[in-house]
Amino acid sequence: MTTYKEINGTDITVVSSDPSNPVTGEVWYNTTTQKLKGYQQVLGNAWASGGNLNTARQFLGGAGTQTASLVFGGNKNPNTPTGETESYNGSSFSEVNDLNTARQNLGSAGTSTAALAAGGGPPAIANTETWNGTNWTEVNDMNQATQQAGTSGTTNTNALVFGGVVSLPTRTDKTESWNGTNWTEVADLNQGRRSLGGAGASNTDALAFAGEDAPTDARVNTEAWNGSAWYAVNDLNTGRYGMNTSGIGATSTAVLAAGGATPSITPKTESWNGSVWTETSDLNGAKQAMGGAGTSSSAIETGGGPGSSEQQVTQTEEWNAGIAVGAWVTGGNMNSARRLLGNAGTRDAALAFGGGPPSVALTENYNGTAWAEVNDLNTARRSGQGLGTATSALAMGSDPVSANTESWNGYAWTEVNNLNTARGLAAAAGADNTSGLFFGGDTPGTTAVTETWNGSNWTEVNDMTTGRQILGGAGTATAALAFGGSPSPSATELWNGTNWTEVNDLNTGRSNLNGGGTSTSALAIGGENPASTITESWNGTNWINVQPMSVAKRQFGAAGTSNTVAIAFGGNDPNSAATEEWYGDGKLTETFTTS
Repeated sequence: MTTYKEINGTDITVVSSDPSNPVTGEVWYNTTTQKLKGYQQVLGNAWASGGNLNTARQFLGGAGTQTASLVFGGNKNPNTPTGETESYNGSSFSEVNDLNTARQNLGSAGTSTAALAAGGGPPAIANTETWNGTNWTEVNDMNQATQQAGTSGTTNTNALVFGGVVSLPTRTDKTESWNGTNWTEVADLNQGRRSLGGAGASNTDALAFAGEDAPTDARVNTEAWNGSAWYAVNDLNTGRYGMNTSGIGATSTAVLAAGGATPSITPKTESWNGSVWTETSDLNGAKQAMGGAGTSSSAIETGGGPGSSEQQVTQTEEWNAGIAVGAWVTGGNMNSARRLLGNAGTRDAALAFGGGPPSVALTENYNGTAWAEVNDLNTARRSGQGLGTATSALAMGSDPVSANTESWNGYAWTEVNNLNTARGLAAAAGADNTSGLFFGGDTPGTTAVTETWNGSNWTEVNDMTTGRQILGGAGTATAALAFGGSPSPSATELWNGTNWTEVNDLNTGRSNLNGGGTSTSALAIGGENPASTITESWNGTNWINVQPMSVAKRQFGAAGTSNTVAIAFGGNDPNSAATEEWYGDGKLTETFTTS
């Protein structure tokens, strides 16, 4: 029998306390806790920003891989078909020679140096062109003019085109096979539809999924092609159309379906393993009609739009599977379940105070493992906010509106000078009880008022650009971030110590969220409506979707020092005591159990 040492090159160590800086894969036995533990790296799937297209467009074709892809054709504003072609090298796009026939909603297959463009419109055409790495050449036409079809094929000499529309309202079920010279009609789809997704290796290996067969009728149907016939397999979890060439996969047994319309535009991504579809990490932005290329483990989606034919985008997202990702881990429960509470501190040293309903003065301290009750606030409150650390914090505001402020010294709360504007449901940022920022909220009535704290007094400073309440905040008194809230649930603003500036929006607009971190490294967590598990990471420029929480939360407390270290606790309706800890690097200490 092979031993652990023979496999890993080292023995399991025996220690009285956990190592302070373990390496991934290290295992030890803690004699104090009598537990066998190990240090692991969490792996998962994620979309990340790539280089932007030079020309914004949607309904475009795509071919190749994540690091060597080609996109061509499409629709650019104002609703104009184009023949423009761009090549991607894994970091940036370069313009190359155009298609001979401008078109959108075209079929596409192949690589960045040997691609195929088939059909398209409007109106529907049968034109076919091949790409040799330098130029497009017209070759033999399809038998039937078609647009909005699905395609499969990893070369420009062996491909399949299926479904689509010739002219509305008739959707087609026709399938055509390409052998590098001619198109041949083969067996029909079982479900005729347009705007469907397609993927696969060749004219004998394909998958058709999603689409619509009547206005706003988003299909879940999936069919597999074995070279002679289509047969039904398990459905998508979320019906959608507007897929065009955004289906991804070099074989019919490993496919991605990303984005589309349900009919509302969605960021949802699903992975196909040859048997079932599984929901996985969402796109960072909801889009349809993108150009896709790559495999189910390494892919690219570019262009597309949020719905209108005049809302084309240049954004690119890159997909990677089986990579290091952040993780939420269950922490110790609070002693008192509650929501609408204040917060301060870090993941391993947090403070929770107030909350309700009804309003309470309870305060609890978290040491990274368990919550302990400490001295209460002087004034019970809910829907207030907090800032600082577990040993130096401020609590201010409430709903019903109040200007009351209290300072925490690690042992007791002391009443200090009030806010100038009484309010609740606001956000805060600050390093400790001597320096802070309080912004937005309800007076009643949504406000943009911002105040700074110098350790003794609150002073009104320049207002937020957009007044809002039930928003999130992060940072310090001189460098803060405000995000989400009502009535502008996607808006994000940056504070430089003097003024607020609008910056890039959240990917998913929401209110009653929370977060933590700095103005350049923050998390936006949870929110509503309804309660959400969504987590977004701010890198100083953009929000990026990261791994969701295990349990949906709203009206909860949160704290953190960056987009890699955070905690979320309480919240929801009915009130919750649950705690989750965020490890942005995905490196965790795990306790092994036996059965």
